[in-house]
Amino acid sequence: MTISNSRYSDWVQVVDGPVPLQCWWATPVAGQHDIDAITTQKRVAIVLPEVFGVNAWVRGVADRLAAAGVPALAVPLFARTAPELDLAYETSDLAQGRRHKDATTTDQILSDLSAAITWLARICPGAEVSVVGFCFGGHAALLAATLPAVKHSFNFYGAGVSRMRPGGGPPSLALLPSIQGQLTCLCGTADPLIPAEDRAAIQAALRESDPNGNRLRYVELEGADHGFMCDARSSYNPEAARFGWQLLERSLA
Repeated sequence: MTISNSRYSDWVQVVDGPVPLQCWWATPVAGQHDIDAITTQKRVAIVLPEVFGVNAWVRGVADRLAAAGVPALAVPLFARTAPELDLAYETSDLAQGRRHKDATTTDQILSDLSAAITWLARICPGAEVSVVGFCFGGHAALLAATLPAVKHSFNFYGAGVSRMRPGGGPPSLALLPSIQGQLTCLCGTADPLIPAEDRAAIQAALRESDPNGNRLRYVELEGADHGFMCDARSSYNPEAARFGWQLLERSLA
């Protein structure tokens, strides 16, 4: 358990779905572990990790959102094959994480996110749900946007959305017409995992589904590499990360 700067964060187990989810739960005020103390929250966030699992950086994202006043639940994406995955940013760790990613399906992701939303609805009844995802978690955030309870999804450098869907099927961009809430896709121009043709495809698909750009937005950051938000990675870009955090905090205010 961590209590600092009047915040509370700790591991919780969500058991509202087909498999238990070992999640990191961060709330704005120390002691808000108590259900009765957080029923007045207007917004909550789900944080979806990179292929490295709910590691220290991802837990730090949840803590930072809580410090900004938004309770946040970091949810694992590999609960069936690696329920407590916590990897560093090493080549061998990346290979391990990708193996779990390749074994994960869209149905599993949506089922687990629905379970997390059910848990949050019990803890923070009536609160609007936003989803924030990075890397594979960004791709999953786009999938999450199709769930009716999700009001806003933020897809930070989610690769592959124009080329594939986890578990098979048409590319995930084909799901855009079913999104009723807001979706923001952020890509860096120096990201080798989202080359220019993929960025163009994402932008075109968003524009086709929402010509006015009121709900589905594309944001491109010049010179930003994959992982630009993560200060534990060599690709960290302070300027791009500052922009990303400002966007999140404004949107969740």
